Amino acid sequence: MKINVSLTNGSLPDKYGKYATGDQIKNGKPIISFPVEFSEIPDGTKSLAFTFTDPDSIPVCGFEWIHWTAANIPVSQLSLPENFSRVDTGAVVQGKNSSASPLLDNNDPDLMVGYNGPYPPDKTHDYVIKAYALDTVLDIQEGFWMNELLHKMSGHILDQAKMIIPSRA
Repeated sequence: MKINVSLTNGSLPDKYGKYATGDQIKNGKPIISFPVEFSEIPDGTKSLAFTFTDPDSIPVCGFEWIHWTAANIPVSQLSLPENFSRVDTGAVVQGKNSSASPLLDNNDPDLMVGYNGPYPPDKTHDYVIKAYALDTVLDIQEGFWMNELLHKMSGHILDQAKMIIPSRA
């Protein structure tokens, strides 16, 4: 299995992260999700899932920031277009991102589920997108937490892929 996100000069294009402008941001958060492509899906795959996180955030906030999670992507949908997170996603369910944390003072439910773009405060961060080919469609609801996704996928992963996506500070 492979996952691909197009980069500009080796980094996530600015409009999907910290340097988004206009309607690409909401309350200071980048909200337009980047296009994602999946390929080389193994036989027997019933659905796809992915996580998009920032392990470089650990020294900044004390934990790996969750930017986007999604599950139950049909194998017939191997390409997610730009802004997929904010449009009708059909059967695809999206999870909470770290802005949903009760430790933060965020009262905007529109920023708690789906894509919450990179905003590295200190230096360029290496974000990690991990994709999973699953032998089942998961029994999981919109607004799940990432740990629930990881538990539900356990024993159902046929293949996985990972890509590092730098985003500039």
